[in-house]
Amino acid sequence: MYLAKVTGALVSTSKHPSLNGAKLLIVARLNEHHQPTGSAQVAVDCVGAGNGETVIVSSGSSARMSNGEHSVIDAAVVGIVDALDLNG
Repeated sequence: MYLAKVTGALVSTSKHPSLNGAKLLIVARLNEHHQPTGSAQVAVDCVGAGNGETVIVSSGSSARMSNGEHSVIDAAVVGIVDALDLNG
């Protein structure tokens, strides 16, 4: 899992059937200084995240299990960060 910032949303009318009804977000991975790394990724939103929010993203086989069925999901937003304490 990693932290990311939601930078936008996208709409795709033609997609794999396992993505039907899924909200797709554009997320940018955050580095250790809580700054976007510059690389963007599409992730399925499982928690109702919005633009500009810091989120927890799961990837790989864990992401595919997030919607309860076999799917083509490679990244899923599985949490919204309420607070972050970098000082331990």
